[in-house]
Amino acid sequence: MLKLFNTLTRSKEDFIPIDGKNVLMYSCGPTVYNFQHIGNLRTFFFEDILFRVLKYNDYNVRYVMNITDVGHLVSDQDVGEDKMEKSAKQLGKSVWEIADYYTEIFKRDISLMNIFPPDVYSKATDFIQEQIDLIKCLEAKGYTYQISDGIYFDTSKFPDYGKLAKLDISGLKEGSRIEFSQEKRNITDFALWKFSPENEQRQMEWDSPWGRGFPGWHIECSAMSKALLGNHFDIHCGGIDHIPIHHTNEIAQSEACNGEKFVNYWLHGEFLDMGNEKMSKSSGKFITLQTLMDKGYSPMHYRYFLLMAHYKKKLKFTYEALDAAKSGYNNLSGKILNLRKNPPSEKTLPVSERMKNFENRFLDRINDDLNMPEAMSVLWDMLKDEDLNQDEKYFLALDFDRVFGLGLENLRSDINEEVIPEDIQILIEKRKEAKKNKDFKSADEIRNSIREKGYDILDTKDGTQIKKLN
Repeated sequence: MLKLFNTLTRSKEDFIPIDGKNVLMYSCGPTVYNFQHIGNLRTFFFEDILFRVLKYNDYNVRYVMNITDVGHLVSDQDVGEDKMEKSAKQLGKSVWEIADYYTEIFKRDISLMNIFPPDVYSKATDFIQEQIDLIKCLEAKGYTYQISDGIYFDTSKFPDYGKLAKLDISGLKEGSRIEFSQEKRNITDFALWKFSPENEQRQMEWDSPWGRGFPGWHIECSAMSKALLGNHFDIHCGGIDHIPIHHTNEIAQSEACNGEKFVNYWLHGEFLDMGNEKMSKSSGKFITLQTLMDKGYSPMHYRYFLLMAHYKKKLKFTYEALDAAKSGYNNLSGKILNLRKNPPSEKTLPVSERMKNFENRFLDRINDDLNMPEAMSVLWDMLKDEDLNQDEKYFLALDFDRVFGLGLENLRSDINEEVIPEDIQILIEKRKEAKKNKDFKSADEIRNSIREKGYDILDTKDGTQIKKLN
C-alpha cells in the first residue's frame, strides 16, 4: 500500500484515489520571468518521483502543471509589480516574449533532468475567462469585496481558512510585520482581480465585470484545476513555500465556490539550501542547471544528488556534495555498463525468489512516502549480491530505474567523460561550419580559442573529439 505524507493532516496516510486506479494530480509550475534555479528543480524532481511511483504502482495518472505568466506580484501580499512585467521592462522585451523564452528554457531543463512532462501545461493567460467566472461565483456567494486596487476574498467568511498551514490568524494580526493595506478588512485577505494602474498601461490586461485589469496569482490554479481536473481531485503538490499563502488561498476560494472538498492529498517538497540561506531568484543568489553543466557536471549527476535525500528533508547544496554524487553516479553507470556487455537474449526474465525479495524491498521503500535514499540502498545491495547472476541484476536495475529516472537503459560507453560546456560546444559547431566552407584560417583561430578555454580538439576518422586539458 502506497503511503504519502499529507500536509493537510500532518500525517502519513494510505493513498486511496477517488476513482479506483485513476489518479488526478496537479502541481504548481514555474513563474516564467527568469531561469528556474536548481532549488526550483528539486521541487519538480520530487513531483517527478511521485509521478513515477504512482505509475510503478500501476495507477493511471492525469497530470496537470500550470505555467504562471501573469499575476504573480513581487510581494505575496498583493503589492508591488507583476514579476512578468518587471522582467520585461528590465530586458526590453515584451511580456509574451519573456514568457515564451523562459518557458522553453524550463522545458529544456526538465527534459535534461529526465523529468516527465505533465499531460497538460496550462498557461494562466489561456484561462482568463475561467478565472473571471470563478471570481463571479465567489462574488455571488458573498465572499468578495472591492477596494481601490481590486477585488478581494474576505477570509473571515471562510471558517476553515488557514487549515492547511495551521495559521494562527489572531497572532498574525497582533504581531505580523506583513505589509498590510489599510483598505483590506483582514490581514489574510487576498486579491482575486487587480485593477490596472491608472497612470500606466500594462502589457497583460483584460476587461472584466469589475474593470480592466488582471487576475491575482492564486485564482489561476483554482480555475485551471477546476477546468482540467474537476472540483475535487486526488493530489496537489508544490514547494513548502506555497503552504501558508498560495495553497491556503487556493483551498479557500475553491471550496467557497464549489461547496465541496478541493483536494485529498497535499504534498510539499523541502527547500534546497545554498550555504545557510534559501536559494532564491529575488535575492539573486541562485544556480541554474546550465551553471552546473558549464562546470562539467551532467544533469544526471544532479539528479543522483537529489536522490540522496528524502523530499521532505532540507538539502544543503555544496559542490563537494555534488562531486560525491557525480562519483556515485559514475560508479553506478560503470556497473550497469559491465552488466550490459553481454546483454540478455530475452526481453523478459523468470523472476527468482531472490529477485522477488529485492523487488518487494524496493516497493516497500518507495511506497513509504517516496523514500528514495532507502530505495537507493536496495539498489546497491542488489548489485553487490553474489547470489544474483548478471542478467538478474541488470533486469532489476532497469526496473528500479523506472522510479529513479537515471537513464540507466540508455547509458553511453563514454558516460564518464566530462560534460562539455555550452560555449565550447558552440565554438565546435562554428569550427565545423568553417571547415565545411573551407575557411581553414577561421577554423584554426576557433581551435586556438577552444584551447585558451582549457580544451583540445582532435580531428579523427570517426569525427571530432574534445578533451579537457590538464
